[in-house]
Amino acid sequence: MSTSIVFMGTPEFAVPILQSLIDAPEYDIQAVLTQPDHRVGRKHILTPSPVKKLAVENQIKVLQPAKLGGSEEMAEIIEMQPDLLITAAYGQFLPTKLLDAAQIAAINVHGSLLPKYRGGAPVQYSIINGDKETGITIMYMVKKMDAGDMISQRSIPIEPDDDNGTMFKKLSILGRDLLLETLPDLISGNVHPQKQDPEKVTFSPNISSAQEQIDYTMTADKIDDKVRGLRPAPIGNMKIDGLRTKIYDVTPLDEKTSLEPGKVVRVDKHHLVIAAGNGTTYQINELKPAGKQKMNITAYLNGHQNIKEGMQVVTDD
Repeated sequence: MSTSIVFMGTPEFAVPILQSLIDAPEYDIQAVLTQPDHRVGRKHILTPSPVKKLAVENQIKVLQPAKLGGSEEMAEIIEMQPDLLITAAYGQFLPTKLLDAAQIAAINVHGSLLPKYRGGAPVQYSIINGDKETGITIMYMVKKMDAGDMISQRSIPIEPDDDNGTMFKKLSILGRDLLLETLPDLISGNVHPQKQDPEKVTFSPNISSAQEQIDYTMTADKIDDKVRGLRPAPIGNMKIDGLRTKIYDVTPLDEKTSLEPGKVVRVDKHHLVIAAGNGTTYQINELKPAGKQKMNITAYLNGHQNIKEGMQVVTDD
């Protein structure tokens, strides 16, 4: 007899996880819950989430309440009485009444090594903070955000060239595999959950617009961490040569300097090296000034021949 599941997820991260459940004959996906379609691009085209696209392709019932609590969609799920509720980056809190509808368990596939980085942006924070590893935790869901007992966990290294885009892809596959390994024991009751250590809890709230600004007085390594943690979205920014400029790629250098942060250490047709905190330096490789197209540093410098060595090119607002 198959195990009935209501799956809840929204972004690309959740797609391989849902696909694996669809492909496994022992599981029956009764419905998929995902965020409402949203408008994308300059033409504001109404676009379904990646999870909705997959569900529609597989003729699975899709529910998209703007607010889950008290909705008709929540009542419908409760009436289904699924064996499992499985979430993976859904994007809304689940009321206790809904969690209690799961006949076996309500579980979450979370993109961090809990209790570190509870919240909506664990991957971004792990890179921004310079962590050497992150991972997946499968946990019971409770009313308090990401606070449930941990069922299983697996780590993965963060490589020096990883950004949140590459790590989301890696963690998606890791989450898929760990979930498939965990479910049989969960269903049979052969799991040994671990409580989260409250003294080790940290949080990773969604990135605010203020956090997208890069502090140019940080060391070069920390600037690189911030750039990669915010790439491919929302992209960090600095004020360069008077314009708010999105920074897509930098390279920390071994080269040291006595210049103050934000000053030009070295510039030629193809290189722009900037002083950072603690005498460190970095090279800007790819950027997008306000009102301009994204470009490499050669194209940028071709249009900014005023930039000279020693100039304070990165400034505060």
